[in-house]
Amino acid sequence: MIDNLRHKGMRRKMVQYLTEKRDIVDKRVLDAILNIPRHFFLDSSFLEFAYEDKAFPIGSHQTISSIYTVAFQTELLNLKPKEKILEIGTGSGYQTAVLCEMGAQVYSLERHHDLYKKAKRLLKKMNYHPNLFYGDGYLGLPDEAEFDKILVTCGASDVPPALIKQLKEGGVLVIPIGVKEQMMTSIIKLPAGKVKKIEYENFKFVPLLRDRV
Repeated sequence: MIDNLRHKGMRRKMVQYLTEKRDIVDKRVLDAILNIPRHFFLDSSFLEFAYEDKAFPIGSHQTISSIYTVAFQTELLNLKPKEKILEIGTGSGYQTAVLCEMGAQVYSLERHHDLYKKAKRLLKKMNYHPNLFYGDGYLGLPDEAEFDKILVTCGASDVPPALIKQLKEGGVLVIPIGVKEQMMTSIIKLPAGKVKKIEYENFKFVPLLRDRV
């Protein structure tokens, strides 16, 4: 795996784009994106486009999210170092790496076995050590709960009750909700089983499928 000066230069331009054109302000998010070679997570045929703000196929009918989507979702988490994070949809492992780079204790769940194995190999090679699991993201990881924050990287038609249950009181769930398009939504868990929802803007994600492992 090669990360040369040209790649680093493209990442600097990408971070500049995120700050100037997309209003991403969290310096820790921007630093993580600057440090992580996104091209490692893509097929070699996409190498020249790795730092464009686009989603790309990664196999198993899944995609790596656009760079703005990754930055926006991560910023909504308002992540603190050493917080325990559940990620639903490991995919290529790029978002997982961003969370690890920011110092989170990451638990990530992937329902496609090929992607799970590939991400596990790559993240280990890059010296990231998240806790990776193969299983149904709709069910979360009850044996590892509770989580400070939960990030869903696929489109959900509704909010999985298991994820709310596994979230700490005061914790935040960032999830895209909808069918054809998804509204990025931040859900804060309040006392007495109540939640507060904040809606942002529309995105397009691959769907969160139930009972598919």
